[in-house]
Amino acid sequence: MQDMISKEEIKKLADLARIEVTDEEVENLKSEMGDILDYVKLIQQFHSDESFPKGKVEEGSDIEVGQLHNIMREDENPTESGTYNKELIAEFPKKEGDYLKVKKIL
Repeated sequence: MQDMISKEEIKKLADLARIEVTDEEVENLKSEMGDILDYVKLIQQFHSDESFPKGKVEEGSDIEVGQLHNIMREDENPTESGTYNKELIAEFPKKEGDYLKVKKIL
């Protein structure tokens, strides 16, 4: 199904992208664009397929097939206790309260 895009459409895309293409490149791009569009069509078909398997990944798991889930760890605040901040503030050469005092720049 590689005739989904014409040579004229390839040339128009090249013009919009402001790139020059030779006739040989147009032929190559036509083939490649056809393959890309075929792949996109396949993905769309898969995405809308209602027969996608459903159910648990493994016994006792909360994760279901086809269900998106976060595989990252929960965010933690390692400085929640404030120990690191207190040590850092203690090393400030000049401070005002808990802030580092610097020379006026302007």
